[in-house]
Amino acid sequence: MSNKTKSLADQLFPIKESLDSLDVLDIPPNQRKLHTETYDFSISTISEYLENGHIYIPHFQRSYVWNRGQASRLIESLVIQCPIPVLYFDQTNDSKFSVIDGNQRLTSIRLYLNDEFSLRGLTAYPELEGMYFSDLDPRIQRHITNRTLRCIAILPDTHPQIKFDVFERLNTGSVQLTPQELRHGIYHGKLIDKIDALSKKTEWKELTRIRTDTRMKRSELVLRFIAMANDLNNYFKPLSGFLNNFLEKNKNPPDSKLTEWEGEFNFAVDALRTMYGNLAFRPFDMEFKAQNSINAALFDAQMIAVHRLKPDLTKFTEKKREKLLKATATLFKDPAFAKTIGAGTSSKTSVTRRIHIFTTFLKEQL
Repeated sequence: MSNKTKSLADQLFPIKESLDSLDVLDIPPNQRKLHTETYDFSISTISEYLENGHIYIPHFQRSYVWNRGQASRLIESLVIQCPIPVLYFDQTNDSKFSVIDGNQRLTSIRLYLNDEFSLRGLTAYPELEGMYFSDLDPRIQRHITNRTLRCIAILPDTHPQIKFDVFERLNTGSVQLTPQELRHGIYHGKLIDKIDALSKKTEWKELTRIRTDTRMKRSELVLRFIAMANDLNNYFKPLSGFLNNFLEKNKNPPDSKLTEWEGEFNFAVDALRTMYGNLAFRPFDMEFKAQNSINAALFDAQMIAVHRLKPDLTKFTEKKREKLLKATATLFKDPAFAKTIGAGTSSKTSVTRRIHIFTTFLKEQL
């Protein structure tokens, strides 16, 4: 590749590290809409693009789940020229297409063209039952590969928060993607990779008691801590928008910043393991009986309080731990604190208040 060609590509398709992202309500009305382009790609073109990575299925998409009957009916639909639902792509800054909606259809087509399954359960053309793509008459092969599919690409200049909202609207699978899974596709970069690595740490798994993290709950909590620890002054409701905003601004931070955030996270995890063990992030009574699931609002209060205080726990004895647990059980009965980790927990007032109360409490106890 010549420098002249690269220079032209840089001008035409600049790599933008981030956009100025705001709360949706603060986005000017003329920016609250999709910028799209429509393509009619032939099956042969789609196959080629899938092979060379011009079209790719991102990490956040769910794995291939269609059975051979479903895939065969799709191929039969191509033969009989039955309309196929529109495919949705996210066009990246380097003009690649990340699949938003259409994973199962595209994967089925790719597998069939590569002779990885034979047709079964056909109703319109039972004569093709059991045939691989290579078994088909060349005229039928060409008929399939010449079929075009309507594809709509969301362009890079669409505001990230609007794009996130659209992804949610298109998220209509039998098992819908979680917000954190969607973030993997929209905001993927060095910070997402670091969050994923931290979410897999043994100490973090033990503290959260989330061993099988199929929905990325552990990852979302890591993001939640890093965002609140470093940008709480700019917090806004809804929480999801705040996390999206933080990721967009910090998609690819300097390695020194990633190392700093990793250290902050590891310190808070180690401190809470020492002080609370498996009672961390869960309200409990005077007999130290706690609920099974994590209270995310309490998570905020405990993690950020420890981050701010940075307590020295080298001389933290079992006796001190029992005293702290009893005092914490009493705090959970305090109506003022209980309200901040109960209902309406995502308002800025509630977030800042519960962190302030728990930070003051922990400072007094330690």
